[in-house]
Parts: sequence; structure tokens; C-alpha cells
Amino acid sequence: MEQNTNTTSLVTTDNDNRHVTDGPLTTAAIREGSPSLLLNEIDRRIVKVRPMSTPVDQISRMVGSRKASSMIVDYYSVDTKPGMTTTAKPAELLADMSYDDKPILKLFLKNAAIFSATDTLMIPRINTPKDKKGMVRTRVFYVVEQPDLTEHSVKVVNTDADNITATETAAITQGLRVVRMGRAASELDVQTPQFEALPVKAQNYCQIFKAQVEQSLQAKLNAKEVGWTFSDQEEVAIMDMRMGMEKNFLFGIKMRFTDPAKYDEVLFTEGIWNQAANEVALTVDELRQENVIELMRRVFTGEAAGSPRKILIAGSALIEALNKLSYTKVIAADDTVTRWGIDFNELRSKFGTLYVVHSEVFDQCGHESDGMVLDPQYMSKYTHIPFKVDHLDLKKSGQRNTDALVATEASCLVLRHPKSHFRVIGQ
Repeated sequence: MEQNTNTTSLVTTDNDNRHVTDGPLTTAAIREGSPSLLLNEIDRRIVKVRPMSTPVDQISRMVGSRKASSMIVDYYSVDTKPGMTTTAKPAELLADMSYDDKPILKLFLKNAAIFSATDTLMIPRINTPKDKKGMVRTRVFYVVEQPDLTEHSVKVVNTDADNITATETAAITQGLRVVRMGRAASELDVQTPQFEALPVKAQNYCQIFKAQVEQSLQAKLNAKEVGWTFSDQEEVAIMDMRMGMEKNFLFGIKMRFTDPAKYDEVLFTEGIWNQAANEVALTVDELRQENVIELMRRVFTGEAAGSPRKILIAGSALIEALNKLSYTKVIAADDTVTRWGIDFNELRSKFGTLYVVHSEVFDQCGHESDGMVLDPQYMSKYTHIPFKVDHLDLKKSGQRNTDALVATEASCLVLRHPKSHFRVIGQ
């Protein structure tokens, strides 16, 4: 009986299930049937190459990337609805109007759009007169009308007392904080004004990153056929490639143009440094513990609130200033912790925890005194071309008596909640 010597594997698909028939399970079959298996293995090997030198790229690979169907990535950046605004000019008492026999004020707000009918709001510095019990309470108001966005005004009714004095009205001046509270529906209400805070569409470009390593015939014979292995030369090339990617991921500028020599389009990715919505200044040479506490408050509270643990990637001058501080129980610098394959110094306060790491890229790019606070939960990587290695036979093409390995990846980083990330500017 004649044996089947055919070693070609055929990948078939049946109801979203993939099978290998008519041959052994080979690397080629795996790449065809389930390419993510080998790509995940490649990522696991890449992150072992000097992870401390490229913390942003390292974290993005450890967290995982999303598949991008195009080199141009459209994504939605979602921020929480603001919880407060300020008055744009003094309030007006509408003497000829009332609501359930209670006076109506017209407030002029810088961001009236965050309020809608049935919302309650509070002006913290406006208090009621003493009641029968001698209590003084903060004024709480009720929105009885949709805001007029052309005038940035909203009509409210005082719910604390039957009257509001002219003195209290005059006290509502420009620049006072107005806090948005909960909605107050009536018993028969079925619907309520819908939530106005919609995701904001943003866009970034995937940049094509490449590195090339040439190998002799002897090196090719020594290489394994299955998977992708590091040689010393490959490791150096991949490290250089990752350092370049790190710089683009941090400080790159979003741009596209056509190369006049190649007549082909080139895309440049925008770095997350430019995507962050907040910025805070620190005097590095005179840094004190109080300044660090103020920084922690800024990056963990209000609109910046997100994860209770964030990352501070900083240049050498800022790291030096942080190391010179004497910490107390209020803010503690604990031992090193390892996350995503990176050794961080943990900086803890009552507001949250910062994982601090030095970045070579900040030093090289002229940001020695600067840093960046990242919330890893709201940083996403999009990949159009996953990291792959192609073999080029330069001997057959008549160029050199070598083969070449070309590493390629097309990807970009985006910040999905820009207000939870901060640029730290050292002065």
C-alpha cells in the first residue's frame, strides 16, 4: 500500500472553525489559520528587549493593541460631563416671574450646556439667612427651563426658602463656582432630558516603522525554521526600532504628505504628549513635598479623575528632584514595584499612587525637566500592520551575498480620556 508523502497542510474553514487537513501542523499553517498565535509570541519576545528604555511602547504591548483596518484611525474620546462651571456675569432677579410662588433668577454661565431642565445646582458661597433653628444653609436651585445657549443663561428657582433677598442676588457676581447636582423628577415623570455629553471623534495616523538586519548564509543555516529567534544583531536593531517608535509615540506630530521622489504617501503619527488635555508646571530646582502633593491632587481629582494608579514618566532632572525630597507619612516613596515588565518607584499619597520611571527619550528629546502622567486604562494602541519579520534574498536580486530580515509595524497610540493625562512642565 502506497503511503502518502505529501506534507502540504491545507487550512479549511467550517462554521468559523479552522482545521488543518492533508498534512502536519506547520508554522505556515499556523500563520494562515491563526496568525495571532505567532504574533502574540513575537510581542512576548519583543517586550523582553530592554523594557526600561521604552516604557510607553512596553506598556502598550503588554496591555494589548486593537486591530486597525486602515492606516487612518478614527476613534472616540469620551470625557465625563463637567460637574461645575462659573458665572459669566452677575445674576438677575426676575421680579415679575415666579415658579410655584418662588422667585426666579436668571444665571449667566460660562458653560450653560451642562445643565438641563430638572437639574439641581448649588452656588457654594451663597447662603440662606438663619432659619428658626439658627441654621445657615447653602442655596440650592432647581432648573425650570432649558438653557439658552446663545446667551448662556438658565432660569432657576430657589428651593431653600420662599424668598431670596436682593442682597443675595447681588452677591451672585461674576466668577462664582456653580456646581451641578442631581436631577429632581416629579412623581409622574417618565422621561428626562437626555445626557448631552457625547463622545468626541478624533483621528490619528498609523506610522510605518521598519528595521532591517542582514545575515550571511551561515547565519541563515543556523537559524531555526519555526518562529522567530533573536540574534545579537537582531536584538540591537529591534531595540533601535523601539527607541524610534517611543519618540514618535511620545512627541510625534500628526502629518501626511506625498514623497516627491517615490510618489507615495507618508503618514506620521501624533504623540500622546500633544494629545493630553491638561498641563501642570513644577519648579524643579525648588521642588518641595508640598508641590508633589499639589501635583497628586491635580492628577487624581476633578475632571482628571480616572484610575487610582497612574504612571509618571519623566526626564532625569525631574527624577533627580523627586529623589532629593524627604518624604513623610503624608506622601511616601515605597520600594520598587514591577508592572508590565518595568521596575517603577511607587509614590503614594491620599489622592492616589504614581508609578515613577525615568525615560531616556525625555532626556534625548530635550525634556530633561519634564514628565508625563499617564492613565494606562485610557491609553490604547491601534495596529494596522502587526509586528512582522520578512525575509529578503539580496543575493537573488543581485545586490549582496546576504539575506535580510526586515521588521515592520504600522501602529499609533491614542488617549481615550485626554483630561486624565497630564504634561508636567519643569521650570
